[in-house]
Amino acid sequence: MSVQVKAPMVGKLVSVDVKLGDKVKQNDVVATIEAMKMFVKIYSPGEGEVKEIKVSPGEVINPDTVIMVLE
Repeated sequence: MSVQVKAPMVGKLVSVDVKLGDKVKQNDVVATIEAMKMFVKIYSPGEGEVKEIKVSPGEVINPDTVIMVLE
C-alpha cells in the first residue's frame, strides 16, 4: 500500500531530506518548506520506502501537493 506525503500549507520547498530507496518510519522528517518566513518540517504520515519524489527544492507548492510516495 502506498503512502503519499503531502504539503500541509503553501510554501517554497527548501529541501527533500530523503532520497529514492530510503526507508522511513512514521514521523521521520522527510522535507522542509519555507512558509511565512518560517521553516516548517514535513513529517512522514506512515512508513515505507521512498519510491517517487514528485517535487524539487525551489518549487512553490500548495496545500495537499504530493511531495513523495512511499511503498
